[in-house]
Amino acid sequence: MRKGVLTPLLVMTVAVGAGGWLLQQGVDRAENVYVKVRLFEEVVDRVESSFVEEVDRQGIYSSAIDGVLQDLRDPYTSFLEARDFENLRIRGIDGDYGGVGLEVVERNGWVTVVSPIPGTPGSRAGIRAGDQFFEIEGHAADTMSTDQAVALLRGRPGSEVSVRILRPGVEEPIPFTLARAIIELKAVPFTALLDGGVGYVPLQSVLESASTEIRSVLDSLRSEGMRAVVLDLRGNPGGLLDEGIAVSDVFLDEGLAVVETRGRERGQNVSYEASRPDGYPGLPIVILVNGSSASASEIIAGALQDHDRALVLGESTFGKGSVQSLYPLSDGSVLRLTTARWYTPVGRSIDRDPESRRVAVEGHVALTLDGQVTFEPDTESRPTYESVSGRTLLGGGGITPDVFVQPETLSVSEEAAVRAIYQQAGAFNVALFNFAVRYVGEHPGLDRDFTLGENDLQAFYRALPEWSVTVDRDDFRMASRFVRYHLEREIALQAWGEQGQFLRDIAADRQLARALELLAGVESTEELLRRAASDDPAAPREGA
Repeated sequence: MRKGVLTPLLVMTVAVGAGGWLLQQGVDRAENVYVKVRLFEEVVDRVESSFVEEVDRQGIYSSAIDGVLQDLRDPYTSFLEARDFENLRIRGIDGDYGGVGLEVVERNGWVTVVSPIPGTPGSRAGIRAGDQFFEIEGHAADTMSTDQAVALLRGRPGSEVSVRILRPGVEEPIPFTLARAIIELKAVPFTALLDGGVGYVPLQSVLESASTEIRSVLDSLRSEGMRAVVLDLRGNPGGLLDEGIAVSDVFLDEGLAVVETRGRERGQNVSYEASRPDGYPGLPIVILVNGSSASASEIIAGALQDHDRALVLGESTFGKGSVQSLYPLSDGSVLRLTTARWYTPVGRSIDRDPESRRVAVEGHVALTLDGQVTFEPDTESRPTYESVSGRTLLGGGGITPDVFVQPETLSVSEEAAVRAIYQQAGAFNVALFNFAVRYVGEHPGLDRDFTLGENDLQAFYRALPEWSVTVDRDDFRMASRFVRYHLEREIALQAWGEQGQFLRDIAADRQLARALELLAGVESTEELLRRAASDDPAAPREGA
């Protein structure tokens, strides 16, 4: 009986004591936070009243907020003042406003171009993935957030915005003047049915119409005899999470995992699955990716790679594996905060940390023929996973392709000459465009297999001063392969549009060529994966 009475009393005593201790701990923590807040206010008061120069109290608070967010070391988290957010909101929905067609993100302290959208002012001017904004409209960009940069870049169609760009390997900032335009995007701008019944589908952005467009063009190509497909996600900066899931759903069976988001809040922990049967069962698929494939396009590549539904080929992707949420604040400002990371079906996080990006830029391998910087695959110290069928996959640092293929690159001497030309990149690209228009007008019966000769290149060189471009003759001669490639591409674009330009470029596209080699004669994705793994003689090794 005594034991029966004492035990509850003991439990109650311990519980009350523990509860009191926990309560005191909570009070101590609250008091500690209060002390810190009060301390901060004392510092602000003293600075405002006694600093040798007059200071703006509001500016101090803004700097403090910026400091808190910078300390998170997250390039996607930012604070938007009420007026800035309203400007972005209005400009995003008002048809009277335009932009320059650049997808940007903060990287290593600079507003950096992830990908220029094909056919837009930024792309036409020659701005490239990896370029960093040094100045926008005379304002130093090194302290700008991406939202502030976007606000300056946007404006009424037809108006101009001047920028100066930092480019790896070019010592001085490169000036560009961009004419804003209404950016009308199409997820799939064109398609082509190539030799051997291989459909080519470039998905340029994951817009709200992406999955619908993908199904439509695949059905059309299948009716024309398509037996395999190359889904090109190179340069695709991403877009809508829901559409990334929907595009993956096109190729996966109902119930298969597509992506999972994980955060500290319960509402951020969500798993997404395919909702309908595979629309194209057995269709062999190669997905092309590069360093500008980001966000939702990485979700597509990761989901199909994990389920062994596609072979991923090209270069490692950007590594944007996080989710952002918008939190309206009391004064009308908005906090954009990274609240979750997303994971592929087998649990891979592909988020690339800023330090690894910096190392990659500093240790870049070469400049490609189309003017991009290319990197060796970063495979060291990466966590390993297994696909559904047991293939080894890498996590972290973007989606690593199953087959790594670099684009064609420039020699060291060619690269030095091209970097010299980059000093006038904006004007030089205007010259390319103007000469191409003139050339097409002077050659009405131009054949699609045309090749520019030495006389054509010299005519272009003599015409450069018309557009205020001065290039050293030796640099021009050394960069002639680069110049010919871009001039022929521009002429093809003006003569036959995007599809014609693509067909003209196939011979120089090393990654697409390798994809076509691997797809030759295969009847299923399983056979395609086996061929790639065994390096079948029918599919030669990629060149260096």
